[in-house]
Amino acid sequence: MRALHPGATLPPKTPDSLNESHSPASPFRTTRWTLVREAQGDTPEAKAALGQLCDTYWTPVYRFLRREGRGEDESRELAQEFFERVLSAGGGVDRADPERGRFRSYLLGALKHFLAEHRRNAARLKRGGGAVIQSLELFGTDTSPGLPIPDPAGGVPDTWFDREWALAVMDRGLAAVRQSFEAAGKERQFEVLKLWLAGDAENLSQSDAAANLGMTAGAVKVAIHRLRQGFGEAVRLEISQTVNSPAEVGEELRYLIEVLS
Repeated sequence: MRALHPGATLPPKTPDSLNESHSPASPFRTTRWTLVREAQGDTPEAKAALGQLCDTYWTPVYRFLRREGRGEDESRELAQEFFERVLSAGGGVDRADPERGRFRSYLLGALKHFLAEHRRNAARLKRGGGAVIQSLELFGTDTSPGLPIPDPAGGVPDTWFDREWALAVMDRGLAAVRQSFEAAGKERQFEVLKLWLAGDAENLSQSDAAANLGMTAGAVKVAIHRLRQGFGEAVRLEISQTVNSPAEVGEELRYLIEVLS
């Protein structure tokens, strides 16, 4: 994955989904995850914000479950049950801690705890005992994402989940940039130039792209530069939804690029 441009800005036509309300005194918006933490999960706004985050990052959880060797149906059912628990009133997000600010870390820790509890309950049922459902506690930090899951095969590394998370973030950023191009009536330009966002650009021809789009070579070069800037900023905006401070955005971006390398 090509390195992004953390200091870049999006073109003026930014999708509404990326425009959160913010204080004029600070460039850092009130993010969805911060809103959920500070509101203790009790307000409709906080619940809606958490629900949107869960819906957005359903895929990394599902793929983590599949990676552990489960079938498609079982993985979907477990993912659905997990997110229902997270979204429930006693789901544990109301105990969110500023020191555990990254939603990625929270989600992985909560998932590990959920799976450990699920296995304990399944073992009890096999022995004929009743299964007691407990509320989903918030476990894990950036350095210790949660309870270990006993697994004969050694389990799935946390970095694998982080990579799936990173791919989801990149997909969201790409979708935002695509939407901005579509809003400007430049769908074809996006489809031709998006190849410069990732992969080996040395094997791509800007001259061919210019001929394809009816643009000069210089105009294509500028358009590619702006596209990369827009993509970088879209990814940063997406990351900012899941951390607590401006400093964490750059740290998270560098880490996501690292796990994709």
